[in-house]
Amino acid sequence: MDYKNQILKIARQTIKIEAEVIQNLLDSIDDDFINTVDLIFKSKGKVVVTGIGKSAIIAQKITSTLNSTGTPSIFMHAADAIHGDLGMIQSEDLVLCISKSGETPEIKVLVPMLKTLGTSLIGMVSNKASYLSQQADFVLHTPVAKEADPNNLAPTASTTAQMVMGDCIATALLQLKGFSPKDFAQYHPGGSLGKRLYLRVGDLYILHDRPYSEKTDSIQKTILEITSKRLGATVVSDPSNKVLGIITDGDLRRMLEKGTDLSNLSAEGIMNPNPKTIQKNEMAVKALEIMRANSISQIVVVDGDEYLGMVHLHDLLREGII
Repeated sequence: MDYKNQILKIARQTIKIEAEVIQNLLDSIDDDFINTVDLIFKSKGKVVVTGIGKSAIIAQKITSTLNSTGTPSIFMHAADAIHGDLGMIQSEDLVLCISKSGETPEIKVLVPMLKTLGTSLIGMVSNKASYLSQQADFVLHTPVAKEADPNNLAPTASTTAQMVMGDCIATALLQLKGFSPKDFAQYHPGGSLGKRLYLRVGDLYILHDRPYSEKTDSIQKTILEITSKRLGATVVSDPSNKVLGIITDGDLRRMLEKGTDLSNLSAEGIMNPNPKTIQKNEMAVKALEIMRANSISQIVVVDGDEYLGMVHLHDLLREGII
């Protein structure tokens, strides 16, 4: 077998093993899982997630997911916990301890200390006969027949199972809390996903000077307006700021390609009288939807009938909406 086929075989085998591990987790969504979610949901404290080795890395990811979906959580490395970090645990907190074997030395030292503090202990473990499993108040079983690597040593399938179980907890809590897109945006104000949920058209059009033309303006003056405002278009409006039409640089190019004599034309003679508009309070992502649906690069922003400005596709790209 050549090495390229061997690569394909190994990769596909890894996916197959890890997919089976995830499938087997269905049997682990039991009463202990229900009680775990209920305990966290009703808790007035935070969730302290701990582990050692690769499980500690998964613990950090679960901590992050819980926080971003509305469940206060902190990460505590099991090795650091037994050297002073236990002080971060308060009386109303509960601890989620992650370990494949449930038998590591750090876990065996940590668990009695947690018992002394009187905190509730949830064990996420592959070995149900382990020390951690026997000591935990609730057990989240993540069974793993074998790791994905050929030597059955590197944490692969086991960490996948832990990750998925953590996601199950977070999504169940999210549902119970009634966590909404608005809440998600509040916790992710700097990310592109958050911006899709809170950024409005009114936040963007004010970044530009408003391109404006009167219907009697010459083509030369209209071209200068399009060029100076750098949005690829100008809006033709009346003295009351009502939108009459739009002229894009594409409109001008098409007129030139047709050989049209532009010398005697005014803005009114070349404008498109039916421009796409959007109200200033609409979400920026809606502006993107309209642009995509109509294959346009800019959209006119209005407040009722009043022309306010323009949003360009580049604005959405810059903000990470695209």
